[in-house]
Amino acid sequence: MTDKTKPPLTLYLAAPRGFCAGVDRAIKIVEMALDKWGAPVYVRHEIVHNKFVVDGLRDKGAVFVEELDECPDNRPVIFSAHGVPKAVPAAAARREMIYVDATCPLVSKVHIEAARHHEAGLQMVMIGHDGHPETVGTMGQLPKGEVLLVETVQDVARITPRDPEKLAFITQTTLSVDDTSEIVAALQARFPAIIGPHKEDICYATTNRQEAVKAMAAKTDAMLVIGAPNSSNSRRLVEVGAKAGCNYAQLVQRAADIDWRALDGITSIGITAGASAPEVLINEVIDAFRSRFDVTTEMVETAVENVEFKVPRVLREPA
Repeated sequence: MTDKTKPPLTLYLAAPRGFCAGVDRAIKIVEMALDKWGAPVYVRHEIVHNKFVVDGLRDKGAVFVEELDECPDNRPVIFSAHGVPKAVPAAAARREMIYVDATCPLVSKVHIEAARHHEAGLQMVMIGHDGHPETVGTMGQLPKGEVLLVETVQDVARITPRDPEKLAFITQTTLSVDDTSEIVAALQARFPAIIGPHKEDICYATTNRQEAVKAMAAKTDAMLVIGAPNSSNSRRLVEVGAKAGCNYAQLVQRAADIDWRALDGITSIGITAGASAPEVLINEVIDAFRSRFDVTTEMVETAVENVEFKVPRVLREPA
């Protein structure tokens, strides 16, 4: 039934959106570790980049730290979904700590790829964001100097590899598909012998969410991406939406962050969420629009996801 007292609004809801299999697995790992060993369980870095999720796990007894030396020897520690440098599990093993690696299997795939190329005598070029934990973790799989980082097409001209004939490239899993393809083209133009991954490193969830945003962008006056400011894949969704023609694309963590004045006069809105944003926050945003508008919801579905990753065996065994 229409509500004549509220302005009409078509709300386009992207599918897929929100949690991916790697995030789902990482959160489950922390919850299962708390069930198995009791609180506190330490987690090196935010398990996933979402304040709501991290606060919820903290309330259950997870203690979030940035470095392993902040953890006691006698409590379990979990490594975040973004992955860690090789030195971190090695240090945990030396201290005889119980540790569980929650690295997303698709990030682990990139780690294995980098190691394989290194063994074959190739120097790596990584396309990624400087300082992002996934980039730090991936570069930390190989000795210093063996991975050259590029963030932009311009960076490609600046790198000086040891041997231009012996190069391979890998990428962070949460990048913009379109931006990355431009950087890959620049790498291949400058280094024709460079070897790429067997299968694209940008993960299925990142790609799928970006495709849904592209399909939605042209239909909408505005677009909101629900996600954390430090979430790479969420920030890329905002950029993809803006590039695809949406005049107003913004990142919000929760409904309370919505700038209603900027949305004054709109008749359509697109809603999506980064891979670490739970459905409860998406519903919260939709409810906020329902309280102000007479909302008609339309789904924009570009893919169906049914991927599931197993948790490590240590958590499936009895304590």
